[in-house]
Amino acid sequence: MAKNAPTDDVGDRDLHVGTPKQAAAGVPGVLHGLAAAQQQMGVRRSALTLLKVNQAGGFDCPGCAWPEPAPGKRSHFEFCENGAKAVAEEATLRRITPEFFANHSISDLAGRSDYWLGQQGRLTSPVIKRADSDHYEPIAWDDAFTLIAGQLNAVEPDQSVFYTSGRTSNEAAFAYQLFVRAYGTNNLPDCSNMCHESSGVALTQTIGIGKGSVTLEDVHEAKLIIVVGQNPGTNHPRMLTALEKAKKAGATIVAINPLPEAGLLRFKNPQHPDGVVGKGTSLADVYMPVKVGGDLPLFAALGHLLLPHADRAFIDSYTAGFAEYSRARATVDWAMTEEQTGLERAQIEQVAALMAQSEATIVCWAMGLTQRSDSVPTIREVVNVQLLRGMVGKPGAGLCPVRGHSNVQGDRTMGIVERPPPWSANITRELGIDVPQTHGYDVVDAIRAMRDGRAKIFMAVGGNFASAAPDTDVTLAALANCDLTVHVSTKLNRTHATPGTVSLILPCLGRTERDPAGSVTVEDSMSAVHASTGRLAPASPDLLSELTIISRLAQATLSSDLPWDSWAASYPAMREVIARVVPGFDDYEAKVTPREGFTLPHGPRDGRRFTTPDGKAQFTVNQIVERHLPPGRLMLQTMRSHDQYNTTIYGMDDRYRGISNGRRVVFVAAKDIAALGLADGTMVDIISEWKDGVERRAPGFRVVEYPIAVGCAGAYFPEANVLVPLDSTAELSNTPTSKEIVVRLEPAA
Repeated sequence: MAKNAPTDDVGDRDLHVGTPKQAAAGVPGVLHGLAAAQQQMGVRRSALTLLKVNQAGGFDCPGCAWPEPAPGKRSHFEFCENGAKAVAEEATLRRITPEFFANHSISDLAGRSDYWLGQQGRLTSPVIKRADSDHYEPIAWDDAFTLIAGQLNAVEPDQSVFYTSGRTSNEAAFAYQLFVRAYGTNNLPDCSNMCHESSGVALTQTIGIGKGSVTLEDVHEAKLIIVVGQNPGTNHPRMLTALEKAKKAGATIVAINPLPEAGLLRFKNPQHPDGVVGKGTSLADVYMPVKVGGDLPLFAALGHLLLPHADRAFIDSYTAGFAEYSRARATVDWAMTEEQTGLERAQIEQVAALMAQSEATIVCWAMGLTQRSDSVPTIREVVNVQLLRGMVGKPGAGLCPVRGHSNVQGDRTMGIVERPPPWSANITRELGIDVPQTHGYDVVDAIRAMRDGRAKIFMAVGGNFASAAPDTDVTLAALANCDLTVHVSTKLNRTHATPGTVSLILPCLGRTERDPAGSVTVEDSMSAVHASTGRLAPASPDLLSELTIISRLAQATLSSDLPWDSWAASYPAMREVIARVVPGFDDYEAKVTPREGFTLPHGPRDGRRFTTPDGKAQFTVNQIVERHLPPGRLMLQTMRSHDQYNTTIYGMDDRYRGISNGRRVVFVAAKDIAALGLADGTMVDIISEWKDGVERRAPGFRVVEYPIAVGCAGAYFPEANVLVPLDSTAELSNTPTSKEIVVRLEPAA
């Protein structure tokens, strides 16, 4: 039997710090994943549901975007511990009914933790918070659409913001951006703005397409894999299986990260005997404890060392800008490089030698590279090193930004972007919609607009905006400043407890549930598109699909003869429109019907074709800005715990790092703890410092001695998001700098 939702919100009352683990997964990972499923779903429902995760004919895991092997090569258990937790969160038997909202005021909910809110269960019917109320109460679907449409039509289109998370299907995402652009705005911020926007900008500038250039088969065939700024053991656990396969085929793996992560130390694959009763597979051959923010000078130094090993045939045929790049990297300031990276020259030379010898190198990265002021130059420098060795457009080699949420890349492909998509003329030609040509609001600009009263309406399809965004207090005040907030959601979260004057929650079907309109499609982190078919009965007969909610809202809002009814009733009908509008989706229905789906075209990967202005891959010259912290300061990065995916908190443990029953911890090196006059276990407030004396305070964190790079610190988000000033963003991508927070630690009152 499933367990009831918790009533007590214990927080960090029983926080315990133990010894970090030296290996990931194994039998404990299986047991933790199954325990979470059983608590939420019960034994029988867990077994029937988990066997359909990531299977051909089943549903796509609502967790990460790591790709699956071809159908004939998949195991019966094609999910990880955190995937099981993600499925359990959605397929839970717990329910939030109107009685729940009658018993819990919004003020009460605002004081609850993200964990407690998420554990209450599935939303079952639409509810509204009216202007004079502190409670949500039921509202009929038709009345909800009429109210929202009336509010939208009472303001200028650019006074409305339409946010999207990464779980929305391709079909719903396409319909959403179509509705928003027909309404008259490009205000389409999405979760990419807060995570991999820097990757998209850097890759578009250098190779002409904002997506990675590798497939899963490339990872299996690589000779050298460099994993930088990423923790796959927690954030993309199925990636460990791919790394294990590459390692057993002879690949060398290099891990570059400010703190050691269990998943890259050793992987105990629970589907192999050695992972159950043996030691598992040691993954990282080399570990480089780079300082937070030291990646740009590191890759610049690697480029310098690799100049004598340049693939001149590739460079001369396919690239531009090499002369300028080679002049910029002809020399290196080793003293500066060692100081900025925290690494010794010999360590950097060791990795350069591996890259010089490798015939097929992949560089993988995640938010450790994307959430800094110099993120775009850093990723361009990664591209430089790969171009230097000809490691784009060949088997087993390439660029691999590992995206987070399960369809975040598909959302962007479908046009969820705050600019007119490059194929906007197709929308006009095929559907008669004049796409606005002005640049809309991304996440940071949307928060500024809501804060300043320039945006009056906020609508979100999925996500937990309040906990995902930076500068928490500013974000909460911005949401509360809206006349109307609307949330299309499956579960309760903190954003629902931060309503505008009027607020609605519209409950939708989840990925695991049967949809009368058919199967949806999603795109994984490596551009593969496939179907996802829910199997469970909906959590409530009152739920609508995201596509239906968007279509009915469009009908209520727009003066249009577009067939929204037909699209809501049939995903194939929606895909027929996508095929006419979005490049690469011709014959969409025929391509996605086979069990394995299809992979979108990618010029650099498929034929070394680069859609840059001159048709060449671009070397770039990137300036290294030295950073010197004032005395007594640390450079802090935010990160996830193991019991977490994005802003969804599955539990209060991070067993890989030795943390249980709590989250308000700050990881600091022993040398820094001593230098600051603190001790392991000291309770501190974390104060971030920014230009012009701007400060933010996060109170009540326990200092945890940890083998993190000296001069650095780490803390979990969303608890530490309050420390990131809204105006501290990456150049060119405007991504919040959650990996570049100058802090001091003060003993807590």
